[in-house]
Amino acid sequence: MKASLRSLAIAAFFGIILMLLDQVAAVPSELPFGTTLTAGSYVPGEVLVKFKPTTSAQFRMSAVTVRGHSVLADLKQPGWVQVKIGAGQTMDQALAAYQSSLDVEYAQPNYIYRATAVPNDTQYGQLWAFKNLGIPGADTNIEKAWDHITDCSSVVVAVIDSGVNYDQDDLATNMWNGGPSFPLHGTDFVANDNDPMDLNGHGTHIAGIIGAVGNNAKGVTGVCWKASIMAVRVLNAQNMGNTAGVIQGINFAVSQGAKVINMSFGGGSAFDQAFSNAISNAQANDVVVIVAAGNDANDNDVDGAARYPCNFTQPNLVCVAALDQNYALASFSNWGVTSVDVGAPGNNIVSTWAGTQSTITDNFNTSGVLNWTASSGGWAYSPLTFSEGPVDVLVNPASFPSGTYSNSVDNRVYKTFDLSGKNAATLRFLMQLAVLPGDSINLNYRRGGGDPFVVGVQLAGSSGNTGGVAPFSFDLSPCVSDACAVGFQLLANASGTDQGVGILFFSIETLQLNGTSYKTMSGTSMATPVVSGLAAMLRAYNPQYTYTDVVNAIKTGGRSIAALNGKSTTGKAIDAMSSLSYINSPTGLRATVNDPEK
Repeated sequence: MKASLRSLAIAAFFGIILMLLDQVAAVPSELPFGTTLTAGSYVPGEVLVKFKPTTSAQFRMSAVTVRGHSVLADLKQPGWVQVKIGAGQTMDQALAAYQSSLDVEYAQPNYIYRATAVPNDTQYGQLWAFKNLGIPGADTNIEKAWDHITDCSSVVVAVIDSGVNYDQDDLATNMWNGGPSFPLHGTDFVANDNDPMDLNGHGTHIAGIIGAVGNNAKGVTGVCWKASIMAVRVLNAQNMGNTAGVIQGINFAVSQGAKVINMSFGGGSAFDQAFSNAISNAQANDVVVIVAAGNDANDNDVDGAARYPCNFTQPNLVCVAALDQNYALASFSNWGVTSVDVGAPGNNIVSTWAGTQSTITDNFNTSGVLNWTASSGGWAYSPLTFSEGPVDVLVNPASFPSGTYSNSVDNRVYKTFDLSGKNAATLRFLMQLAVLPGDSINLNYRRGGGDPFVVGVQLAGSSGNTGGVAPFSFDLSPCVSDACAVGFQLLANASGTDQGVGILFFSIETLQLNGTSYKTMSGTSMATPVVSGLAAMLRAYNPQYTYTDVVNAIKTGGRSIAALNGKSTTGKAIDAMSSLSYINSPTGLRATVNDPEK
């Protein structure tokens, strides 16, 4: 049963966006444990408002204040501000308050996004996307293109993601030179500083596919052997972000001279006007934007199944599906005859990683005894029996789920974990919850150990009902130290009781940064940077090319394959050499590119 529950949890993490701690913007002190957000989820208590150009900054502030709201940030996108709504107001009420104003052009939720010549690099033989030894020809045909160009460093590629480990051995010399203003090669809209270090690993993987140093006798190579990778961090350690961070990331990349943007993430089916405006801003500044189709094995064109940003329609945007080693559509990949443009390798892709990962697990039980540092009553260990056998569960009450918890209690249970030497940590567990309004289940941590409910930080707290076992994930990175206490608290008044809570498969996933890690991953997230690398190669090869020329070369130069026939706008997989063949050779170069077979 454990295996099937873990499979359920993994599927749920990728299929459902939960209401989680998000460092990009202020969040309420209480985050409902029992609430899951469907596709198109948004940060609770926040709206994005676009005022008309004629309104002054003073008027905008007054218009927000008079509604009982407060301005969180000016998003540096003309007219747009990020607003914290008043206590007790619903999202619909807040949006209606602005939409009815003659001085407002648009108001929307702050949507959440998540979490696709031969070099001598030691792991090159594993890079089937560049040379498929299993099925010759089922690859990007890039070795012939490398005979003509490997240096794309004249084109800045912005990786808008979880950041980049800019100290990784295979990336360090290919990072963007941000000068004295951005000495760490980018910026961070999660922690709101200029250090875009990757605390997840996803962005580092993306960066390596685009531009890991080639022909350096180590690791892997990217599409571009030499590159200029700009790190823009908009996703936290859990690989989650929101509209406010994403649009600031896009506008930063555009303003700092990026000509290719890679976004290997997606949200849901709700159209996001602020996000769309940022894509249009990139278009107005001649920037190509490459995005992922999504990993739901769905048709993005079906009503209600749109996947943004893939389903945006700006002509500077290319949406990418993932192919497997047989050059079939990967089993997980989305498609869409009007929304998805091309396919690229996205299955079993080896690339750079941010560091060493490890997992601390705790089953709440040692020899049948509750194995936590302290308990003030109410909590117990129970080997609950599911269809396939007993599972270790921390419960309150001990009779959960058949009994009820006690009235007028403050039941605390916590444990101290050693997180020394770690740079990031993510707390994950499954939980079944049924707690009455007025009562609450709280999750706190305390750096240095000790009771996290005396002097600690609340990660979440709520009453409610999960309707069964549900997965939860929280960024525990602020608690990284020699000791980190994590605990649960059940607070109940005298008004009544309910079923209580059961917690299982508790784990803390940690990351310790280094410069030597590599990892194999699959997803449209991995396919997307293959196309971004090609876009950089095309622009570097012919600096006069506009975004229109680059997009046309990618699409027209692709190779028709059966797997994408009727499943994309082109029916094609990318072909690097063929795309170069559509470009007139820049003046001053001896090489000409007319015949893809030469």
